[in-house]
Amino acid sequence: MSYNTLEACLTDLEKNDHLVRVKELVDPYLEMAAIHLRVHAAGGPALLFENVKGTPYRAASNIFGTVERSKFIFRDTLRLVQQLIELKNNPIKAIQSPYRYMRTGWTAFKALPLKNPISKPVLANQIQISDLPLIQHWPNDGGAFITLPQVYTEDVEQPGIMHANMGMYRIQLTGNDYILNREIGLHYQLHRGIGIHQTKANVKGVPLKVSCFVGGPPAHSLAAVMPLPEGMSEMTFAGVLGNRRFRYTYMDGYAISTDADFVITGEVLPGENKPEGPFGDHLGYYSLQHPFPVMRVHKVFVRKNAIWPFTVVGRPPQEDTSFGTLIHELTGNAVTKEIPGVREIHAVDAAGVHPLLLAIGSERYTPFNPTKEPAEILTIANHILGTGQLSLAKFLWITADDTHQLSVTNVPAFMQYVLERIDFKRDIHFYTNTSIDTLDYSGGGLNKGSKVVLAAYGKPIRTLCTEVPEIMKEIKPFTNAQLVMPGVVALTAPYFTDAATAKQTVSILETQLIRGAVPDNVACIVLCDDSAFTAANLNNFLWVTFTRSNPSHDIHGIGAFIENKHWGCKGPLIIDARKKPHHAPPVEVLPETNKKIDSLFAKGGSLFGIE
Repeated sequence: MSYNTLEACLTDLEKNDHLVRVKELVDPYLEMAAIHLRVHAAGGPALLFENVKGTPYRAASNIFGTVERSKFIFRDTLRLVQQLIELKNNPIKAIQSPYRYMRTGWTAFKALPLKNPISKPVLANQIQISDLPLIQHWPNDGGAFITLPQVYTEDVEQPGIMHANMGMYRIQLTGNDYILNREIGLHYQLHRGIGIHQTKANVKGVPLKVSCFVGGPPAHSLAAVMPLPEGMSEMTFAGVLGNRRFRYTYMDGYAISTDADFVITGEVLPGENKPEGPFGDHLGYYSLQHPFPVMRVHKVFVRKNAIWPFTVVGRPPQEDTSFGTLIHELTGNAVTKEIPGVREIHAVDAAGVHPLLLAIGSERYTPFNPTKEPAEILTIANHILGTGQLSLAKFLWITADDTHQLSVTNVPAFMQYVLERIDFKRDIHFYTNTSIDTLDYSGGGLNKGSKVVLAAYGKPIRTLCTEVPEIMKEIKPFTNAQLVMPGVVALTAPYFTDAATAKQTVSILETQLIRGAVPDNVACIVLCDDSAFTAANLNNFLWVTFTRSNPSHDIHGIGAFIENKHWGCKGPLIIDARKKPHHAPPVEVLPETNKKIDSLFAKGGSLFGIE
């Protein structure tokens, strides 16, 4: 379906029972986010807020809240996009099947941005930042943020739309030291496209011109988060996905998306930063306050009857989970094509995406060797951890499956397969003092942490327990031993105070287990603050274990040793997943906020029946 505007998309969703209008007055301070979270958790519809306190503009959320709704929005172009990505990754296909890909090539050509920008202005009015829906999502956020922006920049060495970048980087509108209506904050890492543009501008000593588009056709939002093949621009992708060329013009030297609902223009000066954050982020914790580029606001434009789209990020799964699933379907096996020997890779959303990767590779190095052990998959692991966004991974579990029956998307089955086969003395490989995700505070500082590869291959070497062994119920000062999954037991441990005390705690655990004979059928022990919560469901286990541990510091083991600089243990493995003093706090909706929005879900409210 081709939508020229965001409102056209929302109208279509409403006609097909995918949208509900919220007619009551809602407060952008915490309430709108809480409403969104409750509706999304219920698998509910997209929302159109018609009466937002403090602004004349409507707002919309949960537009991409389910994979089914996202596919519905792009139902007419998804297959064409998949074929275009296939061609980009393997151009020889066009020669092998010319008739099959002829339409794809023609569609891509038609989707190229207009060679000459539109000359007539189409944005109705000029406003200020303070006129916008200033939505604060979480209680400890630094202020109001834009969560669905399309941030556009051009290469100062190669200006023009074909060398431009459009990415989705959060924008802080208010709070901290920002001067209202004159300054906003941009949060992005320098390896991103905008960071490359800023680096070039800094070298030349010139301001980087930035245009922030909000709203417009939904294809523009997806294009801004899409990991595109090298050489394919976000604007071309948006044209293919939306079946409509990306339309733009220039005003005061700034690029303007003429289909956007709102456009904020401004410039980033070399070396000019201000504290940005905190912000409740997609790992389920606050990313804390750090210096990031400040953008000096030039002008703010708005179209007639504009609608402000937003989403809420927090502990997964959230709306961005649907984005991720749709992106995976579009890109298909692009990553596995890039890394030889890889059959499947899965970034586990419930663990915050980057903290945990699961991969299936191949073992072809020593077919003559009667003993099967990790070899090729170790080479593959190094390649994975050196590739794009995958390089942010913290835990990589990797195996090879000769039967081709195992899948990385079946997380508990995959983990059980690895835990049955892993040799703790041989198969654990650490990368210390390296980089991790900016949003992950389990390490020793911003972007600083460690990685670990757990590689397993061959026949099972242990049978995993399916109930908690008696000895695990009697270890003091640990309490409430809970079975998480076969071979994995969670223990409530004393609160973490410091590293030295943590080592003593592990030593106490090890002494008692060895004295009582370590059960061979326990592969992993998770030390946590609340074992009942951790073991309650798979998502809790994944979130607690992999977001609250730094491999080099928090992985221990019974009978641990170092031999020729290789760490190993007799087993079981111990992961200390307790909250640490340097960790960021988790995000939570305040009880009083939930109480305020209850009336919308009660009989007579706009959202009655959704829960």
